Amino acid sequence: MDFAALKKQASEAPLESGCYIMRDEKGKIIYVGKAKILRKRLQSYFSGAKDIKTATLMRTVRSIETIIVSNEYEALLLENTLIKQYTPKYNISLKDGKSYPVIRITAEDFPKIFKTRFIVEDGSRYFGPFPNVKALDNLLNTLLKIFPIRKCGILRKRKTPCVYFHIEQCQAPCCGKITAVKYARYVEHIAKLLEGDTTPITVELTQKMHKAARNLFFEKAARYRNTINAISELSSLNAVVDFDTESRDYIASASEGVLSSYTVFSMRGGKLSNRELYRTKSAAGNYDSLETFIMSYYSPDNPPPAKIYVEEHPIEVDERAPETDNSDYTEKDTNRDTTLLYNIKKYIHDQFNLMPEITIPNDKRHRAALAMAKQNALEDLRKQLKERGAGAALDELKSALHLQNRPERIEGFDIAQLDGKHPVASLISFYNGVPDKKNYRYFKLRSVIGIVDDFASMREAVRRRYSRLLAENKELPDMILIDGGIGQVNAAKGVLDELGVYCDIAGLAKRDEEIWLPSETIPAKPIKLPRDSEALKILQAVRDETHRFATGFNQRLRSKDLSFDSLESVEGIGPKRAALLIKEFQSIKNIAAAKPEEIHKRCFISLELAQTAIAASRLALENQAARKKALIGPRVEGIGISCP
Repeated sequence: MDFAALKKQASEAPLESGCYIMRDEKGKIIYVGKAKILRKRLQSYFSGAKDIKTATLMRTVRSIETIIVSNEYEALLLENTLIKQYTPKYNISLKDGKSYPVIRITAEDFPKIFKTRFIVEDGSRYFGPFPNVKALDNLLNTLLKIFPIRKCGILRKRKTPCVYFHIEQCQAPCCGKITAVKYARYVEHIAKLLEGDTTPITVELTQKMHKAARNLFFEKAARYRNTINAISELSSLNAVVDFDTESRDYIASASEGVLSSYTVFSMRGGKLSNRELYRTKSAAGNYDSLETFIMSYYSPDNPPPAKIYVEEHPIEVDERAPETDNSDYTEKDTNRDTTLLYNIKKYIHDQFNLMPEITIPNDKRHRAALAMAKQNALEDLRKQLKERGAGAALDELKSALHLQNRPERIEGFDIAQLDGKHPVASLISFYNGVPDKKNYRYFKLRSVIGIVDDFASMREAVRRRYSRLLAENKELPDMILIDGGIGQVNAAKGVLDELGVYCDIAGLAKRDEEIWLPSETIPAKPIKLPRDSEALKILQAVRDETHRFATGFNQRLRSKDLSFDSLESVEGIGPKRAALLIKEFQSIKNIAAAKPEEIHKRCFISLELAQTAIAASRLALENQAARKKALIGPRVEGIGISCP
C-alpha cells in the first residue's frame, strides 16, 4: 500500500477509541498504539514534521488495522496486552513485562483489601487492572477510611485493639468485636463497586456527604467527595482484560444486502489475544450465515475453545432430534434452551470430539465483549459499503419510487423540539450515498416557538432552504427526504410548489419504515420496500442522520438550562433520558420532589438511577439557592445588602 493509500485509510478510520496496528511489507506487526479517537491519531502521522523515530516507522509501514474498544481505558489495557504479545520493533515502553496494578480481596474470614501487581491462585478475588495508579490509590485510601476493613498484614488475636479501631477505621476483628457475617457485608459493598455497580453506593455516599456537611463535619464530607470522584475515574469492568482464564471466543456479525462482516474476539488466559475480521457474500439469513461461518472458521489448526458467545437472532434453532445414539446429544438437550445452536454444537462434536458451550451471554462482562466485537464488525461493514459505492442502491431507489432522476444528491430534513422549546430543523446532504457534511445546515425555527406544530416547522425549514438556493442560483438536490409521514411530505411539497422547485420528495416514517410520496388522495397509500432492500437502507441512513443532527443541536441548546445540565451530569442519564424526565415532570423541582417508584414507572429507568436523579436534582436546587443567596445577600427592610 503506497503512502497516499495509507493516508486515505487514516482519514477513514473510526472516530471511536481503540488500538491501531501497523505492519510492514511482510505483514509483521511493527508498532501498536492506542488513541482516544483513532482517526485523529492516525491522521497525525501524515501531517507536520516528524521526529526520527516516527519518520523511520512511516517509511516501513505498509498497512494499518484498527480495533475499536469502548473507551480510552480499554484501549490502554489492550495496547499493553498486544505489545507484550507481539513485541513490535518500534514499541519500547511496555516491553519490560510490567503489569498494571489490581485490587486483591484475600480469601479469609476477615479479608484484607490491597493493591498488588501479582496474581496468587489461592481463591482470592481480583479486580482491575487499573492504569490510573494515582486514582486507584485515592480510591483505596478513601474506601479504607469509610469502610472499616482491617489494615494489618496478618490477622492475629489481640487483647486490645489498635489505633484504627479508636479512630473508627477498623472494627477490630482481631479482638472479636465484629462477626465474620457483618464484616463480609462491608467487603461485598466494595466488591460490587469494583465490579462496576457504582450507582447505589454513589447515591449513598452523596447522601452521607450532604449529611456530614450539614453537621459541619467537613473533613468527613471531603472524604466522601474524594471517594465519589475516584469512583467516577475508575471502573474495573472491561472487555479486554479480566481474570477468567477459561478460553472463549466472541463472534459477532453485521450485514447489509449480500455483504457481511464477521468479527471474532479471542480471550485466552484472561486477555484479549486476537481479533480477526472476515468478509463474506451471502443471500442466506443471519442464523444460517452464522452457522456456515462458524463451521468454516474452526478447523484442526484452529480448534474451538471451551465457550463460544454469539448474538441472539430472531430465528429459532433447528430442534430436530439427533439421528443415532452415537452422539452425546439427546432430545432433552436440544429443547432445554430455545437459543441453543444445535447444528453447530453437533458439527463441532463430530469434527473435534469436543462439547463447547455455545450461548448468548447474559452476564454484563460477556455482553460488553460481544458488543465490542459487534462494533468492529459494523465498522468493517461500513468500509465494505464505502468501497463498493452506492450506485446499485441509487438505481434501485430511482426504479422503486419512479423518480425523475438518479438521486445522487439527497437532502434530508428533520425537526427537533421538546414541547415547543428550542425548536430546530436539521438539513443534511448525501452525495452518492455518502454524507456530505460541508453541506449540513441548522435552522433555529422562528415561527413555532412555544408551540408544537411539525407541519409549520417543516414548511419554515424548507422555505428558508430553497428560497435561498434559488436566490443564489445554486444547484438543487435530486431528491428531498422528510423524516415523517404524509402530512409532513405534503406540507413540504406545498412550499416547493409555491417556490417553483420541481424535484422528487418523499417521507420515511419510522413506524413500519413506510415511504410516503406527495398525494392528494385520502387516505394515501405508502410504499413498502423489503427490509433488506439497499434502496431502503439509503433512505434509512439519510433519515437517521437528519435525526441525529437535529437532536444533537437541540440538546446543546437545552443543555444550557439548569434541568438538563444537572440531570445529564448523572452517570447513566444521557440527553435522551434527561429529555424524557423533563417532559414527564416538567421541572427539576418536580423531579426532586418525586418518589423513585414514580420515576421508575413513568420513565422506565431503574430505581437506583431514579434515586440518583432525585439526589442530583435536589443538589442542583440547593446550589442554585446558594448562588442566589450569595448574589443577593441578607435583606433589611426589603433592601438587599451584601455581606462584606
